[in-house]
Amino acid sequence: MDTLINLAHGFGTVFQPLNLLFLFVGLVLGLLVAVLPGLTLVMGVVLALPFTYGMGVIPAVILLTAMYVSGTYGGAFTSILFRIPGEPIDVPLLWDGYPMARAGEPALALGWTLFAALAGGLVAAIAMVFLSGPVAVIALSLSTPEYFAVILLGLSSVVALGGSSLPKALISLALGLLFSSVGTDPTYGELRFDFGIPMLSDGIEYLLVMVGAYGLGEVLTRMEQRSKSVSVSSVGDIRTKLPSLSALMDVKSSLFRGSFVGFLVGVIPGAGATIASFVSYGLESQYGKRRRQLGTGIPEGIVAPQSAATASVGGAMVPLLTMGIPGSGATAIIMAAFMLQGVQPGPHVFFKSGDIVYAVFASVFVGVIGMCLIGYFAIKLLVRVLAFPEAITSAFVVMFCFMGAMASRSTVGDLWVIVSFGILGYLFERFRFPIAPMVLGAILGPLAETSFMTTMISFSNDWTVFFTRPVSGAIMALVVLALIYPTISDWMARRRQARRVQRT
Repeated sequence: MDTLINLAHGFGTVFQPLNLLFLFVGLVLGLLVAVLPGLTLVMGVVLALPFTYGMGVIPAVILLTAMYVSGTYGGAFTSILFRIPGEPIDVPLLWDGYPMARAGEPALALGWTLFAALAGGLVAAIAMVFLSGPVAVIALSLSTPEYFAVILLGLSSVVALGGSSLPKALISLALGLLFSSVGTDPTYGELRFDFGIPMLSDGIEYLLVMVGAYGLGEVLTRMEQRSKSVSVSSVGDIRTKLPSLSALMDVKSSLFRGSFVGFLVGVIPGAGATIASFVSYGLESQYGKRRRQLGTGIPEGIVAPQSAATASVGGAMVPLLTMGIPGSGATAIIMAAFMLQGVQPGPHVFFKSGDIVYAVFASVFVGVIGMCLIGYFAIKLLVRVLAFPEAITSAFVVMFCFMGAMASRSTVGDLWVIVSFGILGYLFERFRFPIAPMVLGAILGPLAETSFMTTMISFSNDWTVFFTRPVSGAIMALVVLALIYPTISDWMARRRQARRVQRT
């Protein structure tokens, strides 16, 4: 009962005019940051931090939290409409969102995203309020072996991303991991695969791989196919198209899995929304009711990653507020805002500054709802973009891709890198190699390497630690199951088919 009373006071604090204004500004800024490729969510929160110096602690944290919440949703627009993921967390979303949009249902695809973000965010917010204490104790026991196991579980989704050819998917994944290893070794400081080219010594940003292969690659592919713009009549009703109640009931399992995985992965410090999105899509591809249709434009492929991404916000707030450990890059900046105001997140903050904690809890609830209200009315305008002539659309796509390349490190060399990956993405499409595993490897490769090397250093090169520790061992078992399950499932399906043939 005390929790509900404190939460009610938190809502009262958020709805004060000044705090509500800052929340609205944060939501809009978060959406804009997520839409622009290259200006990542964490970078946007970092840029906003200096503006909080003159604020009080509550409006400052509300502003940054609102940016964090809406940033997990804003990239859905460019991912679904243009096949340009604004953030790494939006990559799994476009695998089914973009095909649904190209099939003439962009408003419905964005409607599914809206619903998934709302449901996942609210479920995680409720869990954040009532499970902060118990979950924080569990998270405190996790270390680098568990982080590596979770990342490996995300990489195991390559089984689902390969389509009809697992060997091609593995080749694509290997290339992505290879690209992620270019540059300076983060552990020993040695140069790798730079071939004496100065710009490669800093490595290849996953952003360049992601935006180049998907954005420029799609432009080149559509130029070759001479694709025409989608007429407004083929797009369908321009109004926001929310799914029906019966359709919502069909995806309730995907929504539950996505929200649960997102919150749980968010609680693990350092994991974040990207891993949550990939892991959720991977689990959907293994255990979903329509797993064989993923990638063709089905709602489950949209609901699973989006609900997980938004749910990870509530999860990441748990270790931040209860232990003073940031659960993601964005929460690290929010922690900095706390400390700049003289507040140290951790167990004592609940007793010394409980009003601040519950104001943050309330801002997540209000932020999720406000984000979806803004998105609901924005869909109508954004869907009309599909009616633009193909040449204009492609020109804007290329412009955004180059803006993303320059926003990353502001070097002309990155423009050549992004063009190279655009050509590679085009070749992948031409020869039917899946792009998704390559992007997956480029994003998760550095995280996997850092976690693995830290584990080896900490545990005297004992690789069995991944299997002997209870939590990491359980996750590794899931990885093995995820890799062999499709083979076993296909074998059992063939046996059932053979028996039916014999009976007839």
